[in-house]
Amino acid sequence: MSAIITVENVGKKYRLRHQKTETYATLRDTIVRGAKNVFSFNKVDKPTVEEFWALKNVNFEINQGDRIGIIGRNGAGKSTLLKILSRVVHPTEGRITMEGKIASLLEVGTGFHPELSGRENIYLNGVILGMTRKEIQKKFDEIVAFSEIDKFLDTPVKRYSSGMFVRLAFSVAVHMEPDILIVDEVLAVGDAQFQKKSAAKMESISKDEGRTILFVSHNMPAMEKLCPTSIYLEHGTVKKIGKTEEIVNEYLIATNAQ
Repeated sequence: MSAIITVENVGKKYRLRHQKTETYATLRDTIVRGAKNVFSFNKVDKPTVEEFWALKNVNFEINQGDRIGIIGRNGAGKSTLLKILSRVVHPTEGRITMEGKIASLLEVGTGFHPELSGRENIYLNGVILGMTRKEIQKKFDEIVAFSEIDKFLDTPVKRYSSGMFVRLAFSVAVHMEPDILIVDEVLAVGDAQFQKKSAAKMESISKDEGRTILFVSHNMPAMEKLCPTSIYLEHGTVKKIGKTEEIVNEYLIATNAQ
């Protein structure tokens, strides 16, 4: 089976600026420093610049229909990787090859216009994914039924709770028939019943429709249930790729040891 996602030597670098500050500086210290700057050619201390690699030398392939978990501690590079795959940001180095339509659910309200209603945002997201109005209308009732927000369909989404946002955003993402679905920790915002329904839906569209899913979560039982294979990220690099059960055990051991 040919790969639908190929990641080759991908890295992402950020430049962090640090301004020098003095802890517990007195009023006299501040005045003296200001006077020195007035009569000095170096009027302001230059901030230091640090290069930070959020990802470095990341390589993997994902086939059509795979359900892949991405596991790692906060700061490991999970969200950065998903943003690159979702084409929200560009990698500093390396190459990514992806085939087909991509739907991403990275944070609450992603891709939604706050002034538009839920109904209008459904059509907006469908157009963004390249669907015709007729195709969107065909899926419309399914999207609304799954999201369970029909009473608020004509309300501007800026008035939605975070849970309502997630319900509608996830429903749009899974029903617009993307070839690749990318889901971040955002599902944790929803209630337990909706999380269970969402996990079942992702499993269904992967097994029955051959769609590829990338899933990030700190909920290890949900990860083990949904994703047969996982990628373990540590300090921006791929530490291991393998069966999710083995990856989760290794991750938990490492986390508890620290």
